[in-house]
Amino acid sequence: MGFSLTGTHVVFFIASVIIASAVSGVFITVIDGVMTSFSERGKIIEENLETKFIIINDPDNIPISGNFYIFYVKNIGSRKLATTNETFNIFIDGEFVVTANFNFSDNSIKPDEVATMFIDNSEISSGDHTLRAVGPQDIVDEFIFTI
Repeated sequence: MGFSLTGTHVVFFIASVIIASAVSGVFITVIDGVMTSFSERGKIIEENLETKFIIINDPDNIPISGNFYIFYVKNIGSRKLATTNETFNIFIDGEFVVTANFNFSDNSIKPDEVATMFIDNSEISSGDHTLRAVGPQDIVDEFIFTI
């Protein structure tokens, strides 16, 4: 005795439902991973778009205080900006300024606020220079000035 034609169809139907369920589970897992990735990348792009700063000194009149030249960094983004020598890299004429030779007046500034950046005067000689500040999210501002 064997299965009737109906019994065989039922077995094949159940097997196809199980296989379809497994395939749809894999698709759901893959799609969920892609959606999570897009969401994370979207947040990073949003942070990049909302993080901006600019150096606002008079390029021909850089103030000095003690052994430090003073530069003013204004937050023109819409998020709080971390202003420390760990979150910023400073270059003068393409030369990296070590973290021991610059610091900020504040650890962070809100939108439209200004922080004072102090750079050791041993880093800058007289003449024309380019200051390149690389901040959080790799946002960059260049400032050409004369000492």
